[in-house]
Amino acid sequence: MTESTAPTNFIRQIVLADRNAEKHGGKVHTRFPPEPNGYLHLGHAKSICLNFGIARDFDGVCNLRFDDTNPSREDVEFVEAIRQDVQWLGFEWAEQRHASDYFEVFYRCALKLIEDGKAYVCDLNADEVRAYRGTLTEPGRNSPYRDRSTAENLDLFQRMRAGEFADGARTLRAKIDMASGNINMRDPAIYRIRKATHQNTGDVWPIYPMYDYAHCLSDAIEGITHSLCTLEFEDHRPLYDWCLDQIDLPSHPQLAESVVAAGLNYAPSRPQQIEFARGNLDFTVMSKRKLLALVQDGLVDGWDDPRMPTLTGARRRGFPASAIRMFWDRAGISKQNSTIEYGVLEGCVREVLDGTAARRMGVVNPLRLTLTNLAADHTETLDFPNHPKNEDFGRRSVQFSPELWIERDDFLEEPVKGFHRLVPGGEVRLRGAGIIRCDEVIKDGAGEVIELRCSLDPDTRPGCNGADRKVKGTIHWVDARTAVAAEVRLYDRLFDVADPDDDTDGKTYRDHLNPESRRVIRAWLEHSLSNVAPESVFQLERLGYFVADRRDHASSRPVFNRVVTLRDTWAKASR
Repeated sequence: MTESTAPTNFIRQIVLADRNAEKHGGKVHTRFPPEPNGYLHLGHAKSICLNFGIARDFDGVCNLRFDDTNPSREDVEFVEAIRQDVQWLGFEWAEQRHASDYFEVFYRCALKLIEDGKAYVCDLNADEVRAYRGTLTEPGRNSPYRDRSTAENLDLFQRMRAGEFADGARTLRAKIDMASGNINMRDPAIYRIRKATHQNTGDVWPIYPMYDYAHCLSDAIEGITHSLCTLEFEDHRPLYDWCLDQIDLPSHPQLAESVVAAGLNYAPSRPQQIEFARGNLDFTVMSKRKLLALVQDGLVDGWDDPRMPTLTGARRRGFPASAIRMFWDRAGISKQNSTIEYGVLEGCVREVLDGTAARRMGVVNPLRLTLTNLAADHTETLDFPNHPKNEDFGRRSVQFSPELWIERDDFLEEPVKGFHRLVPGGEVRLRGAGIIRCDEVIKDGAGEVIELRCSLDPDTRPGCNGADRKVKGTIHWVDARTAVAAEVRLYDRLFDVADPDDDTDGKTYRDHLNPESRRVIRAWLEHSLSNVAPESVFQLERLGYFVADRRDHASSRPVFNRVVTLRDTWAKASR
């Protein structure tokens, strides 16, 4: 995609105007800054596509930065998972950074704020801070520790750094305006004491910067020009700008000596924060807290459960990365919060897979069918295209014998109006083999149909004169003698209501878990699927798209997941 053909949105217009005006020296430098406290989900993909896409379209660069300022919630596992997800989605970062790479810079900047009379050490506990903060309609009150001397504040903060005080005993607060109409500007905390082991720095630091303080400085340190974030940070932008203006990194190179000493690129900028609406989908939850609870409480089979909205879950489900990029590209960027139908994402998945997935046959609800007018030892090989719309996919050989499996749903003993598949005495076309007639229905002692005995019209075989004879129905099949038995997992939406977060009826998202979101069945697949690699995706004709499971699939034990049905069954059910 080039700048001239990329979708237009208000952020692109801002970036284009900035570049034309030579703002930031005409450069474009963005970043994707996840906190490594969980796995990325589909909503994060919107931000990934936006940040990396803007950099790509304007010949800029994009960093991957881990905003790891909360050691109690972060883990190396999440760091590696995020790296893999971003790469799988199709993007490469210019540099990988950690906010923790800048802990010394943050500390020196805090000392500067204290020396400039812009920060103070406060002894109020969390409850007292809330009481002093005020409300949306009433101003806050100054902390009794707000007017400590510079010397006392420096001494206390350095002792905080040395680990002298207990967790929560003191905070460092920015000294701004307790009467501000924006509560975020009422002397927010910028450092707290937390004696916890950090996944990147170990036990070096007993104090950690708050997100709002660290985030803007990280942007400036990395030379970010456009800091793109979601709408909930709009009210935080004045604090973002205040910190940058008060510290002024470009004019104080001594503050970042540790970054230079570490060999990291350092070209500080004055970034601008731009907010956009986050990505929301129906029939799911995006809260990391709720996703973590689903995993920890065993309600799903881990972060990569194919029902989860995580990117690793979507990958294991078989969603192509290109479909997710297409989805967010079409959804667009705005400042209006909205929820997009999950079916739109599934439509993008179908659109991509229709062109990229080879076709195969499989039976997920098997019923035995015997062709009685073929010799018992008859066997032959039929020629099938791998893709009906693209000859470049080539062709394959499919085994055919008198013993077949068909879908149980393709037979009705007592036909109803509009049913055009197999019925007693009726005819259908066997895909690629010819027309058959159902001559006899075999049942077990309980009255269940266990076998159909049929005859194949030899004149309707491929290449014969009667091959074009018309019948209303065509069904698929697999050769029972060579078919591969496989575990097939039929996945559906994890929740059975569009808004699982809506608790107005007294129920929580847990009460709306869809009991039919995962069904495991034994299916029969054509022999060519016996040795496919994990993550190989195929369309099982008339059934849907299926992927060889990324974790569990093996030639000795095939496991396939349903990616998506051929049609949107939820849309039909909701009409």
